[in-house]
Amino acid sequence: MNWDERIEVKPGVMMGKPVIKGTRITVEIILERLNAGESVGQIANSYRNIDIQDVHAAIEYAIESVRREKVYITRETHGEAI
Repeated sequence: MNWDERIEVKPGVMMGKPVIKGTRITVEIILERLNAGESVGQIANSYRNIDIQDVHAAIEYAIESVRREKVYITRETHGEAI
C-alpha cells in the first residue's frame, strides 16, 4: 500500500497536520487511539468517512516519518554524551 494515496497534508486543513484524504481525521488521532488499545477495525468503524486501509495508511505514514527522521548526537555542557 502507498500511504500517499490516502494521506494528505494541506496547510488549510487541521493546521497542516497529515490527515486521511478528504477528512479532518489526523494521523495523530489514529495513532493515539491505537495507543489507547483500540483495534484498527474499531477505529475505522467509529468514523463513517474512513476504512481499515485508511488506518493502515496512517500507520505506514508514521513509520515512514520516523524512518526519514535524522538523529544528531550532541554533547551536554558537562561533557557527557547524550
